[in-house]
Amino acid sequence: MKPVVTLEIGSTITKANAFELRDGLLHHVGQGFAPTSVSDGDVGVGVQAALEQMHEQMTVNGRVFDLDAAEIFVNSSAAGGLRMSVHGLTRGMTARAAKEAALGAGAIVGQVTVGAIDSYDLEDLHELDPNIVLLAGGVDHGEKQIILDNARKLASAGLSAPVVYAGNAAVRRRVQDIFKEAGVQLMCADNVFPDVDVLQIEPVRALIHEIFNEHITKAPGMAALAEVSDHDILPTPGAVLLATEIFAGTMGDALVIDVGGATTDIHSVTDGSAEWTSRSLDPEPRAKRTVEGDLGVYVNAHQITAMVGDPEEQERLKFLRAIPNDEQESSLTRWLAERAVEVGIRRHAGSVTDLFTPTGKKQIVRGKDLTSVQWVVGTGGALTKVSGGAQILAGIRLGAGARLLPPPEAAILIDRDYRFSALGTVAQSYPEEVAATFSAWVASADVIPGETVRAPE
Repeated sequence: MKPVVTLEIGSTITKANAFELRDGLLHHVGQGFAPTSVSDGDVGVGVQAALEQMHEQMTVNGRVFDLDAAEIFVNSSAAGGLRMSVHGLTRGMTARAAKEAALGAGAIVGQVTVGAIDSYDLEDLHELDPNIVLLAGGVDHGEKQIILDNARKLASAGLSAPVVYAGNAAVRRRVQDIFKEAGVQLMCADNVFPDVDVLQIEPVRALIHEIFNEHITKAPGMAALAEVSDHDILPTPGAVLLATEIFAGTMGDALVIDVGGATTDIHSVTDGSAEWTSRSLDPEPRAKRTVEGDLGVYVNAHQITAMVGDPEEQERLKFLRAIPNDEQESSLTRWLAERAVEVGIRRHAGSVTDLFTPTGKKQIVRGKDLTSVQWVVGTGGALTKVSGGAQILAGIRLGAGARLLPPPEAAILIDRDYRFSALGTVAQSYPEEVAATFSAWVASADVIPGETVRAPE
C-alpha cells in the first residue's frame, strides 16, 4: 500500500485528497477543504488548513495514514493561470489552432490577433501583460513575410514574457535570429497547423506546461510546495483535461464541466459523429477545452447576473459565499451554476447553420460536435458540493439542433467527492492506475444509460 496525497490550490478553495495505491487502484480515503490563502501572502496557510481537516476526517473514521511517507502531487490555478496572447495568420486555421493549444494546456487566452499585428494590437498586448506570447502562422513552407514581420514587432515590443513560436517551419531559424538579436527568450515547438486540415497541438501544450510550472512557483508559498513534490505542478485545467482523456479512453466519449469560483471550464474528448463531422468546415481536436473567464459563481458572480439583467437576482448577491452555509446561499450558487453551464456549453458546442450555394442549400458545422458524448461529468464545487448539479447537467442533453449537444441517452456522473482533478494530477505518473480507478468507480455506480448517477462514496 502506497499513500498518495494531492493538493489543489484553486482560485477560491484549496483541496487536499488522500489516496491509498493498492491492487492497481487509487482508493480515496480522506479529503479536506480550506479557503485559498493567496491574499494572506502564502498559499501554504490554506494548504495546511486543508491537510488538517483531511487528517481530522480520517482520524474520526479510524483511518491510519502516514502523511510523511506520502507521494505528493500538486495542481494549481492560484497565480491566476497563465495569461497568454495568441498571434496567428488566419482566424480559421493557425490562430484557432494556436488558441486550442493554449487552452488545452491550461492557459487563459486574453488576446488573439489575426494577420499583421498593428499598433492597436500592440497597445492591447501591453495592457494584457501576458505571461507568455504564442506566435504561429502559415502551414509549413507556406506564407513567410507576415510571420517574420509579426516576429519583429513582438521582439521589439518590450515585453518581459517569453515567446513560443509554433508556426511555419521554413522560417523558424529566421524567427530565432530575430528574437535572439532583441534579447527576448524564444522557445520553439512544432507547427500547430503544419498542413491544411491538420491540427498538431500536443507539442505546444507540453511546452506551455513547462512554462506554467516555472510561473506558478512565483505565487506566495508555491515554491515551498514545489520542493515537497517530486512532480511538476500542473495547471488545474490541464489536470482535468488529462483526467478527461483517460476517462474517455476507458469509458467512452466524455464531456466534463467544471464550474468554479472564477471560471467555468468545459472539457470534451470526442471525435463527434460521422454525420456532423463530415459537414465541419474546420478540424477540431479530439480533446478540447474552453475556459469562460466571465462565468464564475463567486469571483465573477456579478458578471453572470449582469448577463441575465434581473434586478432581483442582483439583490440576491448579498447571500454570495465562497462556501455556502445555508439554503439561501446554496440556492444562489445553484442558480449561478445553472446559468454558467447554459452559457458555457453554448460557447463550447458546435453550431449548425445553413449555407446557400449555387447548387442549393446545405448544412454546415462550425465547432465541436458533442452528439457522440456518452458521459457528462460534473465537477467543481458548485456542481458537486451544492445539491442540484445533476439536474443542471440533465438540461443540456438535447442532442443535435442549432447546437450539437450531448444526446438524451448520455449518462450523467457527479463527481461528488471532487476527485476528478486529483486523479488527473496523479495520472502524470500513474495513468494505468487512474484508468482502472475510473473503471471501478463507474462500475460501482450501477450506471443506466440516460440516467443520472453519482460517484460512489
